[in-house]
Amino acid sequence: MERRRQQKQDKGAPKWMVTFSDLMTLILVFFILLFSMSVVDATKFRAVAESFQQRAIFEFYPSLIPFENPAEDTNVKRDPSNDVNDPFRDLKTKEKDNDYELDLLIQEVEQFLQENQLTEVISASRDDRGVVLVLQERTLFETGEAQILEGAKPFLAKVGSLLETIPNLVKVEGHTDSRPISTFRYPSNWELSGARASSVIRYLIEENEIEPYRFLAVGYGDTRPVVPNTTVENLQKNRRVVIVISDPNYNESELY
Repeated sequence: MERRRQQKQDKGAPKWMVTFSDLMTLILVFFILLFSMSVVDATKFRAVAESFQQRAIFEFYPSLIPFENPAEDTNVKRDPSNDVNDPFRDLKTKEKDNDYELDLLIQEVEQFLQENQLTEVISASRDDRGVVLVLQERTLFETGEAQILEGAKPFLAKVGSLLETIPNLVKVEGHTDSRPISTFRYPSNWELSGARASSVIRYLIEENEIEPYRFLAVGYGDTRPVVPNTTVENLQKNRRVVIVISDPNYNESELY
């Protein structure tokens, strides 16, 4: 009887040992995963910490990591435009230079207008497109004509000399009032406005050393009035030529 009982007993380890060993294996794998995720690349961590050190927001807080030169004065404020590690440094510097050149240009134009008492017929302003010069018709042309008057040439010569010093693109717009025109040379206001814009560009190119590809002539006719065409004064304001010395930061597709 005792031999039969011994034969009926299961061989090997008890069943509970299998479940226990599986549990221990899973716990071991879990801790290995935790340990692998907790390993920190010291070199990368130091680089990140040093980049935070350069931020102005941490100027008045001590660094969490000791640096090689602890005696270095970290309280000196850095100029972001002078940061050699700034990937946009060259772009920011170029934008500042462009702004300075356009500001200087408009100052010289305004001074010329004041000295020659032209502020009532020519205006200079600055907007998103760049420097905008608005010349009333009577300063440039006879009514219904596109040949530049002698009195307009000194101002255009000034503009041309300024354009020689900068590489900016230039858009010249011709505008008319709503009164129709029908002549052999100019069948409509479209031809007249385009011819006036082209005359200004041709004069600037012929009298100065300026590359022709920098210019664009546009004739808007009477489609873009600045005031309603209801009075004689308003008609006079709408007859104009606009010279836009473009800001390089402005989208060229929007300008043209």
